[in-house]
Amino acid sequence: MTLKERITEDMKAAMRAKDTERLGTIRLLTAAMKQKEVDERIELDDAAVVGIVDKLIKQRKDSVEAFQKAGRTDLADKEAAEITVLQAYLPARLSQEEIAAEVKAIVAELGAKGPGDMGKVMGAVKQRLAGKAEMGQVSAAVKAALAG
Repeated sequence: MTLKERITEDMKAAMRAKDTERLGTIRLLTAAMKQKEVDERIELDDAAVVGIVDKLIKQRKDSVEAFQKAGRTDLADKEAAEITVLQAYLPARLSQEEIAAEVKAIVAELGAKGPGDMGKVMGAVKQRLAGKAEMGQVSAAVKAALAG
């Protein structure tokens, strides 16, 4: 079963259970998926769906931060609940040590020497670690590997 099919099945289950919060979040995700398919005239694979989920989670985290600064804990809690629903569709994340090990292996494969090779290394790392790690952590690991 593809990730897209799993999301559709979860949406049906949320409808049957009358779980409005979960249903709303899943509908938001399916709308984002359909929008990307229509805009780019493609059929989404699991990697593309994971990318969309990552993007939505990042947006929610930014919103939680903004709402907390504004003292709107009610809205921050709603966004945090959406993050929890969305995280169910992400593959298992790599630990910081696993990310560092992968980055070191890629740097060795490419023969990258210093910060000037950052773009080349990031391109390879993004392909290999897409959906498995948060890109902010990956970028920091690449900088550290190229600096040392």
